[in-house]
Amino acid sequence: MSTQQRLSELKALRVRKISIIRAVKDTVFISLGVLCAAFGLKGFLLPNDFLDGGVMGISLLTNVLTDIDLSYLVVLINIPFIVVGYKQISKIFALKTLIAIAALALCLAVIEFPLITNDKLLIAFFGGFFLGCGIGLSIRGGSVIDGTEVLAIYVSRNTALTVGDIILIFNIAIFSVAAYMINIETALYAILTYLIASKTVDFVVHGIEEYTSVMIVSEKSVEIKDAITERMGRGVTILKGKSGFGKTGHRVKDLDVIFSVITRLELQKLKMEIAKIDPDAFVVENSVNDIKGGMIKKRPLSE
Repeated sequence: MSTQQRLSELKALRVRKISIIRAVKDTVFISLGVLCAAFGLKGFLLPNDFLDGGVMGISLLTNVLTDIDLSYLVVLINIPFIVVGYKQISKIFALKTLIAIAALALCLAVIEFPLITNDKLLIAFFGGFFLGCGIGLSIRGGSVIDGTEVLAIYVSRNTALTVGDIILIFNIAIFSVAAYMINIETALYAILTYLIASKTVDFVVHGIEEYTSVMIVSEKSVEIKDAITERMGRGVTILKGKSGFGKTGHRVKDLDVIFSVITRLELQKLKMEIAKIDPDAFVVENSVNDIKGGMIKKRPLSE
């Protein structure tokens, strides 16, 4: 066997191993997500006729108004969104989503969860928390158990609205119907549940730490680079740039632009280090949703 063939076999073996590990992780995430969401629904929201936003909110609202079993509604109402996901995202995504939603419906129909509390504030908070945790874990596993974002992505591609705009309009409609058909208090608690669930989803998907990318333009770039690498222990990338128009007017001069990614908690320390070296440095900050590789530590639950 030639060296090239051996390298090809090793590469194929490595790819297969990564695929198996990814499949196991996805299965664990989706399974935990389904159980968390089912616990939030049956332990808090469903017995107390509480609502949420998104597609799950429509399912809960329909259940309150018609008494149709939620396990059926979760599947039926999500079918159009699974079809959209199949067409707009991928077959694998649609298949995982179908399995996750079917598993959630099965848990709702079969598993009995105890009623945890009758306190409305606790129901809204912890019901939203466990439901959001379930949705977030499912997303980490490459699926969804609430098709709102799938619809939002589809509509945003065909209109001038952003994904955030569509989700907001969608939920305003749900809460307005709830206020009209049931009562305003139920709608207000539904808004609270939705806000807690959405924040929990962000926490589970993006992690505890929020990353910030920073670009620094300074004539003292070498000193700033040394401060970031030596005193903060972070990596940097040096980009070649050329000055243009600034406080001192037009200037044509080559300079180094420093690019680095740090956590939100380190941002103030970085600003202090820059201020010590060059108070007039030009600093641009941008939020980063996720990151992999480099000197940043992996989040828990990351790939």
